[in-house]
Amino acid sequence: MRERLWRLLSTGAILVCLSLFAAACGGDDDSGSSSGDNSSSSIPAKPESGTFRMGIEPWLGYGPWRIAEAKGIFKKNGLDVKIINFSTDDQINSAFASGKLDGTNVATHTALRFVAQGLPLKAVLLEDVSLEADAILSGSDVKSIKELKGKKVAYEEGTTSDILLAYALSQNGMTKDDVQPVPIPASDAGTAFLAGRVPVAVTYEPYLTTALDKDKNAKLLYTAGENPGLIGDVFAVSEDTIKNKPGQVAALIKSWNEAIEFYNAHPKEGQAIITKAVGSKPGDLTTAFEGVKLYDLAQNKKQLAPDGEYVTKTIQDVADAAKSVGLIEGDVDPKSMIEPKFVDQAK
Repeated sequence: MRERLWRLLSTGAILVCLSLFAAACGGDDDSGSSSGDNSSSSIPAKPESGTFRMGIEPWLGYGPWRIAEAKGIFKKNGLDVKIINFSTDDQINSAFASGKLDGTNVATHTALRFVAQGLPLKAVLLEDVSLEADAILSGSDVKSIKELKGKKVAYEEGTTSDILLAYALSQNGMTKDDVQPVPIPASDAGTAFLAGRVPVAVTYEPYLTTALDKDKNAKLLYTAGENPGLIGDVFAVSEDTIKNKPGQVAALIKSWNEAIEFYNAHPKEGQAIITKAVGSKPGDLTTAFEGVKLYDLAQNKKQLAPDGEYVTKTIQDVADAAKSVGLIEGDVDPKSMIEPKFVDQAK
């Protein structure tokens, strides 16, 4: 279901992609000039002509784009959107970094990694956050994060599971040195827990529900909902796209919100569209939908405001957690990644 797993490019690969991206953008030194302009005066009322190339992976948090496509919302708003499917993070990240995409859907920490490596990327929309779709799973004998000390913990390194574990430990004055890491694919972590090979596992839906159904003593010890946004996704575009296609970006934000409105009004149809798009069977993602929060325009205006929680707290927490597990190297200003002017002017 969620086999994107947010695997990141190696530093060398990213640097190669950055050079390709610079060439694709024509080396324009003014490409970042629009990012500091939060007024809507530079955003045209109608989208520019031409196709917008959007990269996407099979994750339900990106589902509103599929609704916009299926229900003709893009076309209604004057957009010609080509949704390009990718099956892994390295593929979509490479395509975006090399200028083959105008916009991409990525995890917050992936976007921060790009920024840390020098890619002129801006997050223009907060799409979704995981609440109970990502969690630390334990038996009834483990009652707190502090009780993880010395215990084996199964999780996949370099993924959102890694970030969730690091954050949970840090909130309790601990680090991964206090536990016995058991590196394992997230899809197998729940199985290892059920088999009794580890007392604790970090994984996500649908593996969480499977474990809870099969072991009456299993429970969610700590969920991503402890800090909404820690595990989440953004819609990101290059500064070159902001400069050359601001009208298309604005129309996309409008389309996203209309798709959310459709989803809220017709949840069964909306979920059916998304379920089919991600390649799952009807009913397979019921619990996953319940564990993910989709952000509409009003929530984006609040979260991406200068005093919004996402800006003032959450994105820094993501950066700190990602840095603590080696996913980000060097200094990065998380706030520099956010461009709120499109949601600010949208209606």
